[in-house]
Amino acid sequence: MSWGTELWDQFDNLEKHTQWGIDVLEKYIKFVKERTEIEINYAKQLRNLSKKYQPKKNSKEEDEYKYSSCQAFLATLNEMNDYAGQHEVVSENMTSQITAELARYVQELKQERKMHFHDGRKAQQHIETCWKQLESSKRRFERDCKEADRAQQYFEKMDADINVTKADVEKARQQAQLRHQMAEESKAEYSSTLQRFNHEQHDHYHTHIPNIFQKIQEMEERRIIRIGESMKTFAEVDRQVIPIIGKCLDEITKAAESIDQKHDSKLVVEAFKSGFEPPGDVDFEDFTQPIKRTVSDSSLTNSKDGKPESRFSSKSKGKLWPFIKKNKLSLKLGGGPEDFSNLPPEQRRKKLQQKVDELNRDIQKEMDQRDALTKMKDVYIKNPQMGDAASVDLKLAELAQNLEKLRLEAQKFEGWLAEVEGRLPARTEPARRQSGMYEPQNTLTVNNCAQDRESPDGSYTEEPSQESEVKVPAPEFDDEFDDEEPLPTIGTCKALYTFEGQNEGTISVSEGETLFVIEEDKGDGWTRIRRNEDEEGYVPTSYVEVFLEKNAKGAMTYI
Repeated sequence: MSWGTELWDQFDNLEKHTQWGIDVLEKYIKFVKERTEIEINYAKQLRNLSKKYQPKKNSKEEDEYKYSSCQAFLATLNEMNDYAGQHEVVSENMTSQITAELARYVQELKQERKMHFHDGRKAQQHIETCWKQLESSKRRFERDCKEADRAQQYFEKMDADINVTKADVEKARQQAQLRHQMAEESKAEYSSTLQRFNHEQHDHYHTHIPNIFQKIQEMEERRIIRIGESMKTFAEVDRQVIPIIGKCLDEITKAAESIDQKHDSKLVVEAFKSGFEPPGDVDFEDFTQPIKRTVSDSSLTNSKDGKPESRFSSKSKGKLWPFIKKNKLSLKLGGGPEDFSNLPPEQRRKKLQQKVDELNRDIQKEMDQRDALTKMKDVYIKNPQMGDAASVDLKLAELAQNLEKLRLEAQKFEGWLAEVEGRLPARTEPARRQSGMYEPQNTLTVNNCAQDRESPDGSYTEEPSQESEVKVPAPEFDDEFDDEEPLPTIGTCKALYTFEGQNEGTISVSEGETLFVIEEDKGDGWTRIRRNEDEEGYVPTSYVEVFLEKNAKGAMTYI
């Protein structure tokens, strides 16, 4: 069906319709443009969301991502970042393949439409001109016929009048003939103009206008096809990223399936394991039997006021884990000692291992720099024009000093680490009572750094130069045993570790040595022992394995 034949008289309506078609195309372009802006904003929001929940470097959050659930969450964040990238791809492809192409096509369409309707108006004006010429020729022919008729009537009137001269009659006859001739010429011109108009009109309505309208129809159909193709591209652009988006979602699912609750539980154990054994049974103290404890208690009295005082405040008695609060206080007020002696054994071992690994990495880094500078120096020696070899010596000397410091530091921490690993209790040993004072892990360290801070109650104080020092006053042991009545032996003990008794009231023991127990641990973490008649004093309960004679069930062990 052709517009040229069916719509030959709808020029104005076709002009409005084609303009509406261009408006529809521009509306679709605007729609796609807004869609691309939504995709860009959505991708930006997704990226910001992913960035917001990414772990911050060198922060506590970064340590949390060792757990499989946190690693799965991190993988989800990374995949969401890739997911956002696909929305950016959608926006870019729609802009380049649809918006830009259609905008260029609209300009071309407007130019083509303008040209076609210009040709249509030109043809319309031409046929109107032909019609005007026809009307003018027709009116002239009509006028000439009327004037010829009047001239003929005048001649006949003059010829009939006997009073008119023959000359006047002849003149009237000639005038009538002239008018008749002019009418014939007008008739011929009108006939010719009419034939020409009919030919032009036939060409106009059967050739020119159909051709123009046919071109307009083809233009409009191309517009419809183009908008349909753009809609297909619109869907195809989305379809192209579906496999990648699906892969992102598959990776998120895979990350979720990789979560291992058992592994996370194991990491919690590794993170917070103290290395202590659970406390054993508490001895029954029978106060109905007279036990000579008053003399023992009086050995810890204050000689100035004569009032008996326990070696520790009454609040510390009966608590199995008083070191926990001390450690918390130390962590709140400052970083703690260099050898991490304020931590439980297992945590201390981990911290020392991390420090050793860190120092080894620093040493390797310094060695790499030294090797690089050495090679550079060799190049300068072989090619003096490239640089001065002496300029590298200062840096090499500085690196050598740094290496020496790092090696000494590493040796120091390796010594502490070896000590901790050698003194950690085996898991197969029977459960022993925890004294709560944490001496086995806090004493006898390399360079005696821990012993320098140890007081008889097992607490530790930092050097005076440190701002965050935590000082716990050491109890004063009364070492005047000769003035007291000798205490009876209540059992024996075996030294598990070597203890250097440097404070007043303490006694040094060697690992494996067997001694006599004259006063058991009262919950303060110290046991009073005797080597011979002249040597007795206090040692940490956790350093000895005690066998009490009064325990009928067998040996009771404290760790």
